[in-house]
Amino acid sequence: MNSFLRPNWPAPQNIKAYTTLRAGGVSLPPYDQFNLATHVADNHDHVKTNRMLLKQTLQLPAEPIWIKQTHSTLAIPAELGNTEKEADASFTQQPKQICIVLTADCLPILLCNRQGTHVAAVHAGWRGLANGIIEATLKMLNLPGEDILAWLGPAISARHYEVGNEVRDAFISQHPEALAAFTASSKNQHWFADLYLLAQLRLKKQGITSIHGGNYCTYSDKDNFFSYRRDGAQTGRMASLIWVE
Repeated sequence: MNSFLRPNWPAPQNIKAYTTLRAGGVSLPPYDQFNLATHVADNHDHVKTNRMLLKQTLQLPAEPIWIKQTHSTLAIPAELGNTEKEADASFTQQPKQICIVLTADCLPILLCNRQGTHVAAVHAGWRGLANGIIEATLKMLNLPGEDILAWLGPAISARHYEVGNEVRDAFISQHPEALAAFTASSKNQHWFADLYLLAQLRLKKQGITSIHGGNYCTYSDKDNFFSYRRDGAQTGRMASLIWVE
């Protein structure tokens, strides 16, 4: 079974991007197999081995800049000094510096420009999306929207993502058009939320029209993806990574 997903997007040749799948690592159940997160109570040696496998298999040019994700709106440069710093996005224009985020239902967004000089990786759960993690990252990139390509990696689909009024209100109070991303559930005051559509609306508002991906469901595809909502706290994380070669 393949251990990686390659974005299907028109990025320049020198942009390298991947999302890991759950097969191909050494972690034992319930983290089986290719868990790359150190914060989920998996055996630390197994995670270390998985990170080494990631590096070897993809022939990474450097150690990825792992960040400590907290559902914030912090976007920081992908540089050695920022390893394990709290942030939910990283960006760089330095070749061979690897931006990476971990997810298991939240939405990973990979960004690059058409010239192949800038990249970013974004961790977008509902909180980060509502609070502006996309906007914060794009502000740091400081590029025209028409120059940017976005790829939406594996996340939970609307069909399996039920939320309460507070989530819906957080979005539509800022952008009334976000109403389209919520469908009433059979449970009173509950809604099915479309993370992909919410991200697309935000990206388009920033002038980005080249948006790709967004056709996965971490919850329903147990063979390929970890899912926090399906499996609870005892599950692994996939990594989405991008760099300029």
